[in-house]
Amino acid sequence: MAPKPTSVTGRVAEIVETFSAPEADPAWLMCDRHPAEAVAFTFVEPDGSTVDLSFGELRERSQRFAGVLTELGVGRGDRVATLMGKSADLVTVLLGSWRVGAVYVPLFTAFAADAVASRLAGADAKVVVADAAQSSKVPEGAWTVLIAGGDDAERSLAARVDAAEPFAGSTPIGGDGAFVHMFTSGTTGAPKGVVHPLRYVAGWQSYLEFALGVREDSVYWCGADPGWAYGLYSAVVAPMVLGVRSVLQRGGFDVAATWRAMVELGVTDYTAAPTVFRKLRVSEVPVPDGLRLQRLSSAGEPLTAEVNEWAGTTLGLLVHDHYGQTELGMPIGFPHHPDVAIPVADQTMGVALPGWSVTVLKEDVSAEAEVGESGLLAVDIAASPLMTFTGYAGQEVSDRFTADGRYYLSGDLAARNADGTLRFSSRDDDVIIMAGYRIGPFDVESVLAQHPAVAECAVVAGPDEVRGEAIEAFVVLRDDVEDTDALVAELKDHVRQRYAAHAKPQRVHLVPSLPKTASGKIQRAELRRELREATR
Repeated sequence: MAPKPTSVTGRVAEIVETFSAPEADPAWLMCDRHPAEAVAFTFVEPDGSTVDLSFGELRERSQRFAGVLTELGVGRGDRVATLMGKSADLVTVLLGSWRVGAVYVPLFTAFAADAVASRLAGADAKVVVADAAQSSKVPEGAWTVLIAGGDDAERSLAARVDAAEPFAGSTPIGGDGAFVHMFTSGTTGAPKGVVHPLRYVAGWQSYLEFALGVREDSVYWCGADPGWAYGLYSAVVAPMVLGVRSVLQRGGFDVAATWRAMVELGVTDYTAAPTVFRKLRVSEVPVPDGLRLQRLSSAGEPLTAEVNEWAGTTLGLLVHDHYGQTELGMPIGFPHHPDVAIPVADQTMGVALPGWSVTVLKEDVSAEAEVGESGLLAVDIAASPLMTFTGYAGQEVSDRFTADGRYYLSGDLAARNADGTLRFSSRDDDVIIMAGYRIGPFDVESVLAQHPAVAECAVVAGPDEVRGEAIEAFVVLRDDVEDTDALVAELKDHVRQRYAAHAKPQRVHLVPSLPKTASGKIQRAELRRELREATR
């Protein structure tokens, strides 16, 4: 990493300037400027073995794939998509695409064929690279398909790379050049296309430095999947920019394998979705000796308090929660960097991270809400140098902005605390209005999750003829807990005693699992749909 100015503001300005330059070059920024012998990625194989990939090896491999793209007529602005797991092939395709100025389209491997097809068509992809096990999901279309692994000789990625003439250079695209074309997760409607310019990466470099606190001597592991914004930028792009080795675990998440890799690699910095920490917490696999963890972080959904009750006691560390969106990057959280760190507090989002200015607005007007008053979480655009989002692909006007254009509206409800921190309440469309009370489901979920019988939970609004809406809780019990009427009553009373009488669930549904999106977010809309159908 380059030496940092003494001022945090100055460091952010330096990062923004680097990625906003007209001559900014993705391949140089992420690979070519780093020592060839430095390790870019360590891949943890399913059998526990590890394989390193150096920046020099990655440069050579990506030049060969860039040569393949050149032969296929792919150049600046063309879309290259992948349907691939974490692998050397994946990062080779990414860097090779950016080397010729192409725009990368990530696809999550848990997507079904229809979701893959809609995104390929929406992005107007020219090339698709898929793992052999995923290739059946890729439909015929205007795109060229290459297969990583398997026995499809005609479409073999390896054969094309071996035969290609390397593309020796790279392609500057400038800060406003299109870099990634991805889609929102679609939890509140059809997925929308978001095109990230290269300068969007500045926010993720700042995030790794200040929010995650990654240092030159860190052994860094982001457990998120690169098929989504957090995994793509936190696990792949930003570590490459900083020249920091990133650990990528192949295959699905496994508690025992995760602990083993942490010990064997000496992982110091670990970030993952709250779901991962909950699985580590409730697993019967013991926490091993020999951990060297120094910093823990999470993102993707609000972090409920029971995670840090466990982490603080068992690991001697607290998980720092962070908030972001595909459109924005990561604007809020509890930063690890000592120059901006604040104490971690339960049921709190944290503060605006360096390079961002956030506030809470009264509903329907561009005026700040009072301290403690629930309102619309918003980004002050002019005061946020890391802000790049201007609208969705193919849409001239976005309802994400206030009428005066000053604020970006996140679609989430929150409140400002007296100390300047923010408290998440809910998605705007998840809020429960019961007998005149506005209740954020996260507040109730946070209390329920602290009960020792609860492994996971979700709270939604159900229909109620008298009160308009009723609080319905869906609870997954821990494996060793028996399902009884007495427990249901106990869970309701737990909320009444620990939070508020008016927020006590009307009904508690004990279920084997919760519906989730491919990225692991709970689908509260699906739970509401089930309730509506049950009352017909």
